[in-house]
Amino acid sequence: MKNLDVATRRGTVLNGVLFPAKNSDTVVIAITGIHGNFYSNPFYYNIGDTLSAAGIDFIYAQTNDALGEIETYNIKTGSKELIGSWNERFSYTDEDIDAYLDFAAQNYRHVILAGHSLGANKVIYYLARHHDKKRVEKFILMSPANLTHMMSGVSDGERDFIEKLVRYGQGEKILPFYFMGWVLCTANTAHDWLSGILDNTNGKNFDQLEQITHTGALIIGTFDTFTDGDPAGFLKMINSHIPTAQENKLIFIERTGHTYQQKHGEIAEIIKNLAVEWRSE
Repeated sequence: MKNLDVATRRGTVLNGVLFPAKNSDTVVIAITGIHGNFYSNPFYYNIGDTLSAAGIDFIYAQTNDALGEIETYNIKTGSKELIGSWNERFSYTDEDIDAYLDFAAQNYRHVILAGHSLGANKVIYYLARHHDKKRVEKFILMSPANLTHMMSGVSDGERDFIEKLVRYGQGEKILPFYFMGWVLCTANTAHDWLSGILDNTNGKNFDQLEQITHTGALIIGTFDTFTDGDPAGFLKMINSHIPTAQENKLIFIERTGHTYQQKHGEIAEIIKNLAVEWRSE
């Protein structure tokens, strides 16, 4: 396991982690979700160790919101930057993913793009806009999030307050309340959540799903609480709107939730088996 720093087009350096295998020509890149770090999502260790033991590289692709605050730097300005879930902008999704894919394109023949939780929504967003199957061969969506369900507790008053701050040029102000009850962030970040940019699995707007041309796998725990009560139906609904639905694999991990509690070994084996199968195609 070693640190992997990749620079985005805007200059911000994202701090990933590479679990290397010996002379691997295949990599699985996992885009993180909000607070999707090793502390809150320890299953990443299991995936990385399992894949590397099977001769496949794994990249824990930490993005802007993997932690509340992340101290990094900008290669264009030469100055330190503080990023995190408090100031993430969803408009950076393409270039964050591209930063990891740029690294992969120079080092691997086979690239599998995965994402967990909000990271899966980001992968949907990316694949709806990019159709290069040489750059990305397959996808894995792990526990995509229903953002509409997640934000159901945001009151009308809070929404109005956020909108007014952004409208009057005060979007960089920290909200005086926790967005969704647990995220301390700027008005701009909250506005991005509310904008629908990544709200692509909510059962109402299928535009992004319908633009995907890649094939892959969708995985969810049957106790996932970010799905409005029906994890299996949620995953089937998402897949039904992907044009490649008949070719995709749907995998349900029994008796576990959004972060695969007590099933870290199982999710790791599933991803390993997918990668081994796809590598040999």
